[in-house]
Amino acid sequence: MNSSDEVPVAAPPLPAAAVDPAVIAAEAAAPPTELPKVGARYIWLLVIAQFGVFMAFITPLAISLAIRVDALAPGHDEYLGYITGIGAFAVMLTGPLLGVASDRTRTRLGRRRPFIIVGTLLGVVSLLVMALAPSILVLGLGWILAQLGWGQALSGLTNSQADRLPESQRGKVAGLGGLATQIAPVFGVIIAGGLSGNPLLLFLIPGLVGVVSVLLFVLFVHEDDSRGLRFGDRLTAKTLLAKYVFNPRKFPDFSWNWLGRFLFYFGLTLNTTFTAFFFASRMGVSVDKVGGVIAAAGGIGVLATTIGAIGGGFLSDKIKRRKPFVVLSGALMAVGMLTMAFSTELPVLIVGSLIVSLGLGGFAAVDQALLLDVLPERETDAGRYMGIVGFATSLPQSVAPLIAPLFLAIGAAAGGKNYTLLFIVAAACVLLGGTAVLRIRSVR
Repeated sequence: MNSSDEVPVAAPPLPAAAVDPAVIAAEAAAPPTELPKVGARYIWLLVIAQFGVFMAFITPLAISLAIRVDALAPGHDEYLGYITGIGAFAVMLTGPLLGVASDRTRTRLGRRRPFIIVGTLLGVVSLLVMALAPSILVLGLGWILAQLGWGQALSGLTNSQADRLPESQRGKVAGLGGLATQIAPVFGVIIAGGLSGNPLLLFLIPGLVGVVSVLLFVLFVHEDDSRGLRFGDRLTAKTLLAKYVFNPRKFPDFSWNWLGRFLFYFGLTLNTTFTAFFFASRMGVSVDKVGGVIAAAGGIGVLATTIGAIGGGFLSDKIKRRKPFVVLSGALMAVGMLTMAFSTELPVLIVGSLIVSLGLGGFAAVDQALLLDVLPERETDAGRYMGIVGFATSLPQSVAPLIAPLFLAIGAAAGGKNYTLLFIVAAACVLLGGTAVLRIRSVR
């Protein structure tokens, strides 16, 4: 037989690589790779931007809206609750939609910066609308625009943290951010106290601070070009609606954090929405006369807020524990609110406010770090889940002011308001919100 007629013999197959199921399971269960640490420039520009957004956004809620409501509809305190409630409801409807849009945005500026820029511009428009509003209806429209605009700018900053912060820095950055967001309204109220007779400046001066601080972040914090991003699923109306919800059984720790945050902010909204009217009632003066007192109380509370936010955030990173700080913060806030509820003299009122500031600073810092620790699908859907977390704050901001008039009316004398009962309910909510995190298993 010729060699050309020989039948070639197939080479024996290579031995198959042994696969150890235990190794595969271990790799699947392993925690994601730690993100690299961010530099000081990112941290400080982020903190400054948060400070500015909160000054522009929360000053109206703390005092400016109350002054405008009192001017446009004297004697109708409940209108303030209706305005803030409807504004929060608008954010609740749009939050996850804008979060998903942010996750999927492909621009040279990245995913987050376009939303920060557009949100800030809309926020400035909202301040003009509120300052020049000729009626309660237009004032309410302005607040809705403020919630959508400044709220989206703040969401962009928060999403940036989810994208970039490693676990070892979350408590520290949340502590600094928590401090900034708590003291910003204090400075805003101080400014508002001197501008109560000029509606335009009352809104625009805090807004100017917000614009400048956000501009610094956008200009000097680099974000990678996102035009090369690709997504596995196609976004349709059906899949978009599905992104408004999640499976609590699949992400139980995220669910408990969401519930705790909801309860906490429900109580906080009951407490803060009517602060100006509450102080005016206890002091026996008109609403436009309490700006200075609220500013003084807030100024004293800056130290307490600093201790709570910085101390809680840095210590939670140091000892690698979050839950004890969140529980303690909720308990402190409850004590402070009860002290305010039963106060009959201004010094006691100030002491209660001081205790509330201490607890609020701790909660704002550590619960934010805890949220980033348990955030699902961080790499692909951080904006979506941060939008869902927004429900935990926007729902209370929407519902609590609408329910508050019921508590204010119970047992109140003719023409009066039962602020004592309102603050008792608020204290119970923040206490429950702090203890809810004890059910979280993946974080200590």
